Amino acid sequence: MTLRNRLKLWLIPPFGSVVIRALGGTLRLRTLHADRIKAFWETGSPVIIAFWHGRQIMMPLCYGGSRLSILISQHRDGELIHRIVRRFGFDTVRGSTTRGGARALRQMARMGRAGTDLAVTPDGPKGPRCIAQAGVVELAKLTGLPIVPLTFSASKKNSSAVGTASKSRCRSAGPAMRGASRSACRPTPTARSLRRSGWTWRRRSTSSAMRRIAR
Repeated sequence: MTLRNRLKLWLIPPFGSVVIRALGGTLRLRTLHADRIKAFWETGSPVIIAFWHGRQIMMPLCYGGSRLSILISQHRDGELIHRIVRRFGFDTVRGSTTRGGARALRQMARMGRAGTDLAVTPDGPKGPRCIAQAGVVELAKLTGLPIVPLTFSASKKNSSAVGTASKSRCRSAGPAMRGASRSACRPTPTARSLRRSGWTWRRRSTSSAMRRIAR
C-alpha cells in the first residue's frame, strides 16, 4: 500500500464521520412512515434494511435500532466506508458478488438469526445502478427476515442558490418534498410488492450460489 493510500485510510474516516454528523445538524428532517420500521425496533425484531448504493452517505443518521451489521465490499472504497460506519457504532461484514460473497452471506445470515438488524445495498458498488441483485432476496430466504427499503433524499430551500439541490440518478417512488427526508418504507419480503414500490429486478440463476451458501 502506498503512502498516499495509507494517509487516505487514516484521514478520511474521522473527517467523513464529522462531516456526516455536521450535515445532519443542518438539515430539517422529515421522516415518512417511521412507525412501520419503529414497530420492529421497539419490539427488538430484526429486519433487513435495503438502500441504493448512491443513497448511503447519510444512512448512518437514519438507523434507530439497537444493533446493525452492514455488508460492505472488500475493495479499497469499501475499506473507507467500513472505517467510517464503525465510528457510528455499526458492525460490518466484508464481501461482495465479486469477492467473498458466499462467505459474507453466510455470516450475515447467522447474525440475522441471532437478532441483529442487517443492511445491504442491493445494487452494489458496481451496479447496474438502482437494479437490485438477487443477494438481498436470498438473505431474506435464509433468515426469514422482512426486507425494509430505506432511502434518504434532500432538496434545497427556495432561498438557496440555484444548483445546490442534491440529485440522484435513481428515480424515487414517492413525491418530492422540501428539506431532507429519511424515509422508511413498508416491509416487503416479496419481489412483486417491491416492484410496485419502484424497485427493478434482474432475473438471475441463484441455485449455484445457494449451494455454496448452504455448505
